[in-house]
Amino acid sequence: MESSIDDIRGVVFETLRASLPKPIELSDQTNIVRDLGLDSVAVMDFVMEIEDRLDISVPLDRIAEVENIGDLVSTVRDLKGRA
Repeated sequence: MESSIDDIRGVVFETLRASLPKPIELSDQTNIVRDLGLDSVAVMDFVMEIEDRLDISVPLDRIAEVENIGDLVSTVRDLKGRA
């Protein structure tokens, strides 16, 4: 089943908001490490949650290319399209 970009973005935003210690305004330009203050372990936990919720597997080399939420949404969309 193909998910729309808005559906994917919604899941990413919802998952991030649940894991952040304080509310923050999120957009596609939000840098996952710099703006959200997530360390590498928190990023991996977050990505694993996204993988579980969207039934995908994000290869480590693809994770390394992700800097902001928009990158993550695009990566997930690409992976969902191949599933």
